[in-house]
Amino acid sequence: MKTTTLKPKELKTSHKAVAPVIATLLMVAIAVVGGTIIFVFAQGFFSSSQISGTPQIEAVRIEGYDARAVPNLQMHDGNPMVATSGNTPDSKLEADERVAVYVTNNSVQKIVLGEIWLGGFQYTYKNVFVAGLGNYDTVLAGELLSTEYTVLTGTNGGDQLLDQSAGEIEAGQTATIILDLESDLRIGRSSQFKLKTSGGNVFVGTLSVGQQSG
Repeated sequence: MKTTTLKPKELKTSHKAVAPVIATLLMVAIAVVGGTIIFVFAQGFFSSSQISGTPQIEAVRIEGYDARAVPNLQMHDGNPMVATSGNTPDSKLEADERVAVYVTNNSVQKIVLGEIWLGGFQYTYKNVFVAGLGNYDTVLAGELLSTEYTVLTGTNGGDQLLDQSAGEIEAGQTATIILDLESDLRIGRSSQFKLKTSGGNVFVGTLSVGQQSG
């Protein structure tokens, strides 16, 4: 029997590549399909307000607070408030006494304050100005009740209340939020402050009860 031995060169298999034209067409097709998929998923992010050029990003900075048990709390401008806060100087802040929180709207459009939480209790906005009360020195205990808050935008000598049916803060504006406490807060402890805007954005800070910051 005759045996045939193949040389290594003869064992090699010939491989042919895809034609350049076909490869180019495949790449174009893949790019088109990928672009279409991305566009379909992304088009939901383009709302009419964004197309009109009005940004919807909200940025709120908690500048500081005054959580002292003192008769006169401090405004965001550093001046004492015109009138008493109803706080008595003792070892704790009691229910129906008040806390001031300073916030700045760093957005390019106004924001509307929604719900606020302090120490696990929810607070809602009250337009105290509608009763013709004017300045903070006329906001008495019965006019701002526990679990309610209002907003001051002015300076000492004119601690003007926000005259709005909702807690609106203009772009670049700093304001003082006054909360009438739902429960006692013991001096020396920390309490979480959480603010939610009407746009659904939440901003969180911590207050050291008995201290003033900012």
